[in-house]
Amino acid sequence: MTKKSDLVIVARVKGAFGVNGEVRLATFTEAPENCVDYGPLLDEAGEIVLTPASHRTVKAGLALRAPEVVTREDAEALKGVSLYVPRSVLPEPEEDEFYYEDLVGMEVKSTDGKRVGKVIAVHDFGASDMLEIKPKDAPSFFHPFTKVATPKVDMKAGRIIVEIVEAENGKAD
Repeated sequence: MTKKSDLVIVARVKGAFGVNGEVRLATFTEAPENCVDYGPLLDEAGEIVLTPASHRTVKAGLALRAPEVVTREDAEALKGVSLYVPRSVLPEPEEDEFYYEDLVGMEVKSTDGKRVGKVIAVHDFGASDMLEIKPKDAPSFFHPFTKVATPKVDMKAGRIIVEIVEAENGKAD
């Protein structure tokens, strides 16, 4: 059994695509088709969920055929399942590139040195990536994961520096 810390999420099943058992994936790789380049797609326990046989890019993701899925119902039954690959098969990220899994749990400080909280998730809502940050005694909030809003990620120190912009009259500058 593989530990979750040894796995990196590369896609999530969005449901069926068509009527012939294709699975529609939302991918988290730079190019959608890259998620099938690393071998079988696993669940969070490290068990094989899908073994890519063929794929094609479709609007908002990838349509995948795998021997584990024969019917549309099989594909629909996987809806919502996160798909992982072993960290060992992935290339090392380049400077200023990060695997989202590595950001979760990192301490967050503001540019003026105040503790903001910890990253509990990274989300892609379409426009840009967002860090979900949980302060110690407050509800979590979202912060843009852009170079301007998040000027420093120090992987060795386990810390992210963010530029907090306070809203004025309900609008941020």
